[in-house]
Amino acid sequence: MKTLRDFLSLLQKEGELVEVDAPVSPDLELAEVHRRVVASNGPALLFTRVEGADFPCATNLFGTPRRVEMAFGTRPELFVQELVGLAQDLPALSARKLWQRRSLLGQALQVGLKTVSSGPILEARQSPPRLDRLPLLKTWPEDGGFFVTLPLVYTEHPDTGHHNLGMYRIQRYDTQTTGVHWQIQKGGGFHYHVAQERDQALPLTIFVGGPPALILAAIAPLPEDLPELILASLLQGGKLRRVANPTGHHPLIAQAEFAIQGVVPPHLRRPEGPFGDHYGYYSLQHDYPVLQVSHIYHRRDAIFPATVVGKPPQEDFFLGNYIQRLMAPLSRLVMPAIKAIWSYGETGYHCLTCIVVQERYPREAMKFAFRILGEDGGQLALTKFLLVIDQPLDLADFRQVLEHLLARVRFETDFFLIANLAMDTLDYTGPAINKGSKGILVGVGPAIRDLPRTFAGPLPAGAREVLPYCAGCLAVSGPAYEDDSAYARQLAQDLTLAGWPLVFLVDQAHIAQHSARFLWATFTRYEPAGDTYAADTQVRRHHLCFTPPVVFDCRMKPGYPAELVTDEATATKVTRRWLEYFPKGNVEGVEDPLGNTGFGLLKT
Repeated sequence: MKTLRDFLSLLQKEGELVEVDAPVSPDLELAEVHRRVVASNGPALLFTRVEGADFPCATNLFGTPRRVEMAFGTRPELFVQELVGLAQDLPALSARKLWQRRSLLGQALQVGLKTVSSGPILEARQSPPRLDRLPLLKTWPEDGGFFVTLPLVYTEHPDTGHHNLGMYRIQRYDTQTTGVHWQIQKGGGFHYHVAQERDQALPLTIFVGGPPALILAAIAPLPEDLPELILASLLQGGKLRRVANPTGHHPLIAQAEFAIQGVVPPHLRRPEGPFGDHYGYYSLQHDYPVLQVSHIYHRRDAIFPATVVGKPPQEDFFLGNYIQRLMAPLSRLVMPAIKAIWSYGETGYHCLTCIVVQERYPREAMKFAFRILGEDGGQLALTKFLLVIDQPLDLADFRQVLEHLLARVRFETDFFLIANLAMDTLDYTGPAINKGSKGILVGVGPAIRDLPRTFAGPLPAGAREVLPYCAGCLAVSGPAYEDDSAYARQLAQDLTLAGWPLVFLVDQAHIAQHSARFLWATFTRYEPAGDTYAADTQVRRHHLCFTPPVVFDCRMKPGYPAELVTDEATATKVTRRWLEYFPKGNVEGVEDPLGNTGFGLLKT
């Protein structure tokens, strides 16, 4: 799939694209329509009349596994698997093996960059730029403004010229300036740091649209020096075409829809945010670098792609899971003793990861755990809580994984808390931004305990409700944190919980009935060093030894950002206008897509 146009044409042919010709406001309304359609597994949307904008806006392009498959097919996964197989054969490579993999070599010759003399991106140029005429979106009520939500941010290292293509949100300040949300562990931010140390401005280009493979490459967890444009070429199955820039700025992706170009001055900061993020909460306002836009290139009939993030699963969830499957063989090549890796999109990915290892000698599993948390480049180093097992389970089935682990873990020796570390910028559970802790829970070898499956009561003192999440694990709701901040410590010592190794103290125990909601409402509200309690805790050889039950306090706490909820006025407006958006009655929408008050289908 070489262009956004190719993809939209395929979606339309397959009945996976619906045009919305009614006027729609980019201020909350469009995002709410999108969310309802995503929640009902509905089609991609092309909003042809975005109020105040000169261009149409396409959303929900990747909002189902089928559309992700349509965009990329099986070829990238097969290519990566064959590439890894070739790398593993290299020590004993023979002419026969090389011949067997001749198709791979042919595909490899098609990977790379190609400079062409012209491209659609050069059809129109705005100078001075008019960012206010682009269909940027405000997606949640407390957002600080309007954002580019599928930005492909391109920078080059001031010394080496090595490029980075990342997806860092872009907030529009006015017609010619934006914020650039460079978080920690982000390649573009590293480039800016080098330029700033020299008091130099960093040239920056924001591509919007173009080959769908660019979006996947921009969010893939690649090591810092691995070029994203080469990955994009691999994904699309052909060389990525670029055209020289008449202004002398960065080369342009020939098939991009937009290229917003300018410089990021050193030391200049402006408040950026808040923004309703993929963790399901607002990321708060902080100072970030500023892009001074000089000009915008775009196709004459350009289409502006966008997405809406929020409580998972949203559209980005399906892309994230595809990337995990795509990159898994490469991870095993780099870390051969790690047989499988899975990060849970229901938690925003960084909050929770599980690995499967082969332990050949006692405690070897910890070597692999540190390998993950110390991964150079990529995003695995930001993992907050890591589970380690040694059996090839379906890691996406968290209930199965947790049961397997709880039957084996010795909390006295197999649970590790590491404080005073860096934490993902979007995770506010730590004591300060970018600061927090990590947890490692190891469950390898034979089972050492039988796990209870039903809770017979009575309720622990102060508890409102108790429900099993899986064998060995309870969800308990009790007083709000503001009313009794010490309740987790009390709960861990309650004798009614004897025999249950792990307890999650939550605001609403009924989340235990829905695994996706359980994962989201627990690990996004838990900081290992600050929110872990046990029936007894002792220090032996400078190691914390826990006696179960172990309680994770996952209640909302003071200082946490607000949970993302649609405002009533927008919800009412979208419900009232649904038949205006979809007059053929062919699109359903979940009226309460985030499950705040229950689910209901809005059928037309």
